[in-house]
Amino acid sequence: MGSINNVTALIITGLFQDPEVQKVCFVLFLPVYLATVLGNGLIVVTVNISKSLRSPMYFFLSYLSLVEICYSSTVVPKFISDLLAKVKTISFKGCLAQIFFFHFFGVTEILLLTVMAYDRYVAICKPLYYTTIMSRTVCHHLVAGSWVGGFFHSIIQIFITIPLPFCGPNVIDHYFCDLHPLFKLACTDTFVVGVIMFVNSGLFSVFSFLFLVSSYVVILFNLRNHSAEGRRKALSTCASHIMVVVLFFGPAIFLYLRPASTYTEDKLVAVFYTVITPMLNPIIYTLRNAEVKNAVKKLWGKKVNSSLE
Repeated sequence: MGSINNVTALIITGLFQDPEVQKVCFVLFLPVYLATVLGNGLIVVTVNISKSLRSPMYFFLSYLSLVEICYSSTVVPKFISDLLAKVKTISFKGCLAQIFFFHFFGVTEILLLTVMAYDRYVAICKPLYYTTIMSRTVCHHLVAGSWVGGFFHSIIQIFITIPLPFCGPNVIDHYFCDLHPLFKLACTDTFVVGVIMFVNSGLFSVFSFLFLVSSYVVILFNLRNHSAEGRRKALSTCASHIMVVVLFFGPAIFLYLRPASTYTEDKLVAVFYTVITPMLNPIIYTLRNAEVKNAVKKLWGKKVNSSLE
């Protein structure tokens, strides 16, 4: 399959065609993106400054929030600016870059969620060995492994896309660049690369989701041996993790395990996991975690008081 590429720029159809609806979406999604950056940024800063949030759980949470900012920023700023543009375009190289970083940060988040599940398993099922197993060195290695895993997953996506010939048309039926809509523009049969993508993205998401669900089932089963207060605290933490896992994996599995399509509902589902979910994660973790809430109040209360003095 030779690489013949006459396409240097792509036209993006967007989420909706009605200009008035697009303006309404701009007004709705801009505050959501700002809340995503500010909310997750608040968690990153608070965890790194607060002395009361030194456990591995919060160490991983700060990196998850950092990844959320990066993940959302690969798609949402361009998407929001395009809502006010008459013609939405992106260069072909820019499209490949968006695909790379979107999948890079997305899979890094999946691996971090897996690491966080393992952390909770050790904390609840092997509490006497927790500090030994989850040492600072191990935590750094687990985070580094998540970034490396995300990179290798994403580079595979790019390596299977670059050889494809693109000779026109150049209209991508989506509001951002992703593999399904881009493959529809290739001037060749994409069945094989579609299978590779199915395995690399779809099955990876399913197996990761099943692993996470299984780990939390084991955790909940072991909670029977804890005190009522211990069960309450552990259940509160695990419930937050489970909510984030379901919100992230549900839409992703729905899209990547199905044949390529361009239904409007697919775009709406994509909006949920690219725009909405990254904003919800800091809300879920802070509202259900007393330690994080107290640390935020204590830290930023001091900042306000010092600025007033």
